[in-house]
Amino acid sequence: MNHRHRKVLHAIFSHPVSANIDPKAVESVFEELGAEVSVNGSGHLAVKLGSHAHAFHNTQHSLSKDEVVAIRHFLTQSGVDPVRDYPL
Repeated sequence: MNHRHRKVLHAIFSHPVSANIDPKAVESVFEELGAEVSVNGSGHLAVKLGSHAHAFHNTQHSLSKDEVVAIRHFLTQSGVDPVRDYPL
């Protein structure tokens, strides 16, 4: 995982929750983590990482705080720990 991906991953897990994260960068991080990413017919981004799957709103603008929290929760459930696995 390159430095840019690590910065985005750490931004997802930062406190307070950031509302200035590019959705394309998050999609790129998902792919870097080995997730299967696809856009389904209802305009959602379907992500499958390990045995966990979730559909996120596919937006062209910065992610909302609620979306960032949902992504954080999904990654935590999938066993991703940025501090342990991907230190800056």
